[in-house]
Amino acid sequence: MSDATAPQRRARLEALLRTMWRIRAFEDAAEAASQGGVSAFGQTAGGEATVRGPLHLSTGQEAVAAGVGLHLRRDDLLTSTHRGHGHTLAKGGDLRRMMAELHGRASGCNGGKGGSMHIADFSVGMLGANGVVAAGLPIAVGAAQAVKLQRRDAVVACFFGDGAINRGPFLEALNWAQVHLLPVLFVCEDNRWSATTATEALTAGAGAAARAEAIGVAACTVDGNDVEAVADAAAAQLAPVRAGAGPRLLHAQTYRVKGHVSVDPASYRDAAEVERAQGRDPIALAEQRLQALGAPAATIESIRAQAMAEVAAAVEAAQAAPWPEASAAYTDVQDVGNDRWY
Repeated sequence: MSDATAPQRRARLEALLRTMWRIRAFEDAAEAASQGGVSAFGQTAGGEATVRGPLHLSTGQEAVAAGVGLHLRRDDLLTSTHRGHGHTLAKGGDLRRMMAELHGRASGCNGGKGGSMHIADFSVGMLGANGVVAAGLPIAVGAAQAVKLQRRDAVVACFFGDGAINRGPFLEALNWAQVHLLPVLFVCEDNRWSATTATEALTAGAGAAARAEAIGVAACTVDGNDVEAVADAAAAQLAPVRAGAGPRLLHAQTYRVKGHVSVDPASYRDAAEVERAQGRDPIALAEQRLQALGAPAATIESIRAQAMAEVAAAVEAAQAAPWPEASAAYTDVQDVGNDRWY
C-alpha cells in the first residue's frame, strides 16, 4: 500500500488488527474450553472440557487469514484446513455461531455436527474446514470450475498448510486449475511444522512457490507475520485471478506458536525457536506500526477489549445453548440410492 496516505494506511491497519484480535481471542477462549481450565476471559469449565475432540489452533498465524480476508467479497468462496477458525472469521463467519459449533450445540453454524475441524458457513461463502490434509484443494478447484461455468467474477481462496504440498491433491488441484485457468488463489500457510515433525525434514526442494511455478502457476512468497505485507501480496495476486488470468499461489511463511492440537505441549520443539517466533508476533508488530502512525494507545486497547468482550459473550452463550435433539442425527443425510437429502 505504498501509494496510500498515512490516514489510509492507519485505517486499513486498524481493520486488520481488529480481525487478528478477534481470531486470537476466539482461539484463546476455545483453547481454555478444550482444556477445562480458566481462560483470560475468566470463565471456567470446572475442570471439565466443554469443547471436545481435536482442536487445532492458529494462534500466531492471524496475519495470513486477516491479510487475505481483507480482499475477499461476500460472494467469493473459501476452503480451509483443520486449522480453520481464523479463515472462517476473516471471511465473515458469525463468531457466536462458530463458538456454539465448537461446543457442539444446536445453535452452532452447522447445528453442532461439524465441530472445529469441519466448520462451515455457506452464507458467507465458507465451504468448510477439512480434517484431511490437502482435501480442501480439489474442493476449491471444483468450486472455481463452477464459478467459471457460471461466468461470475467471484474467486475461490484455498488455504492449506505446508504439509499438504507433499500430497497428491496439491499437484492435481494446481494442474487442473492452471489447465483451465480457474479463478483460485492458493494460499500456503507455511507454519514450519507438519503435526509433530519439522517441515524441513519432510519437504525436498524450494517449497510451495517453486512447485507451483514448475507447472505454470505464478507464485510469490511473503512474510506471513507481517499483516500489511500479506494484504499487499494478496491484493496483487487476487487482481489477475479475478480478471480471469487463472490461478495464483501465495506462500505465506509464518509459525505455529501452539502445539498441533490444544492439549499438545509441543515439547518436541526447541524452546529458543518458539521464543524467536513469539518475538515476531503479528499482532504485536501491527500494534507497533499503528503507534508509529500516531494511533493512540486507547484506540489499540479498545480493539483488543472489544474482541475479548465479544468472545467472552460468545462463550457464555455457547455454554448455555441447548444440545441438538437426537432426531437431528437423521437430518442432512444423503441417500445415495435415490439421490435425495433428508
